[in-house]
Amino acid sequence: MSTIKEVQDEIVSEFEILGDDKESTIFYIMELGGNLKPFPESERKEENIIKGCQSKVWLIADEKEGKVQFQADSNTDITKGLISLLIRVLDNRRPDEIIHADLNFIQKIGMGSIIGSQRSNGLAAMIKQMKLYALAFQTKQNA
Repeated sequence: MSTIKEVQDEIVSEFEILGDDKESTIFYIMELGGNLKPFPESERKEENIIKGCQSKVWLIADEKEGKVQFQADSNTDITKGLISLLIRVLDNRRPDEIIHADLNFIQKIGMGSIIGSQRSNGLAAMIKQMKLYALAFQTKQNA
């Protein structure tokens, strides 16, 4: 399995191919959302919505063999693409790896200029929620 750094480098390479073409980049992000596993209808409830996102983003996490597994969905394609990138980097990792992950691919691909400040705040909220889940699982493991 690739490290968090390797997965981020892969993502940066994919986005470098698109160059400065903002339209293609946004289309690509939206396309990535299609890679998400189907989200259980029963989990589309208020308590699974990430606060601080303009769009609705549902996120759930589970622990399997000491690793955190995420599932997410959104009501907008671009947000679905953003959360799919985060899941690609952080899914199936140990809690401590997630907590200490430096998600530098976001800056490297110039995400801030692509998605604007509202969605950047939402992206930060998604990362925070994923790290909080990891912290909760780590606390449970150490109890």
